[in-house]
Amino acid sequence: MSVVATSHHGPALIAAAARTARAAPAGAGVEFRLLGPVAVHDGAGGRDITPPGSKQRALLASFVTQAGVLLGVDRLAAELWDGAPPANAANALQAHVARLRRLLPEAGGDGHEWIRTLPTGYLLDLGKARTDVQRFARRSREGRAALAANPARAAELLCSAVELWRGPALQGCRTGPICEAEAERLDEMRLTSLEALHEANLRCERHGESIGELERLTADHPLRERFYDLLMVALYRSGRQTEALGVYERARRRLVGALGIEPGPALRGRLDAILAHSPALSAAPAPALLEELDRLRHRVTELGRVQHELSRRIDAVTAPES
Repeated sequence: MSVVATSHHGPALIAAAARTARAAPAGAGVEFRLLGPVAVHDGAGGRDITPPGSKQRALLASFVTQAGVLLGVDRLAAELWDGAPPANAANALQAHVARLRRLLPEAGGDGHEWIRTLPTGYLLDLGKARTDVQRFARRSREGRAALAANPARAAELLCSAVELWRGPALQGCRTGPICEAEAERLDEMRLTSLEALHEANLRCERHGESIGELERLTADHPLRERFYDLLMVALYRSGRQTEALGVYERARRRLVGALGIEPGPALRGRLDAILAHSPALSAAPAPALLEELDRLRHRVTELGRVQHELSRRIDAVTAPES
């Protein structure tokens, strides 16, 4: 005999559970992931779902990239078949959508469905689900906003943003125009976040820790001047001026060889500052550190006052009577 049958509370518990399930926000606990291989994380089921076919992955990536936007059949067909869809593209697309629907986790909520079919196409409704792109963008934005006032906090936020990446954006799904444009946008956001991260590290006097990673970034992105700039500062602050000057020459050779242009004014200005041993190249104390030092100075002053008062009282108590 089952537990439910032997307990008079059973029906009430089942009804309450059903009401809770119905009240659960549609899509809660689900995260669509584009920062690497395209996948869906089902928090309730504790599993990651990766569509097995390349076209289903591209279809999912297109839906997530354009969540809440109606995507017409022709546009999706061009995305999946690289601009050369088959004659029966509408039927083939319908079959791919049906397979994708079966892969997605239960959405929860009353009647919510992830992919809605409309007269002229399809639309992904995220409900309360989130995306790793949203998390990355929020952390990156908050980190860059904190850079001037609190570089240590900025570095923490930016590091956590970059760590969300599991590989190239929309990995394996970058052939169609929708996914390619989104991948390029996300790649640029990642590089901007990395630049801000290493600037925060330099403001926190972590120049020695940054050199190796900045060397790799200049090799991976040889035309991005900001990484050379940061590397030159890190080397100079580590007492390696000659190597810092060599980084400028390396950047110049690459830019002239690939684009036929000289380094921009920011990098040229950095070269001049290093040659002149500009005081501006020294690591400035972080604002948070200055605030802490000011607080400690006030505390030392207060302790001195208290000590003086205690000494006066002790002297008054121990002084011989006249």
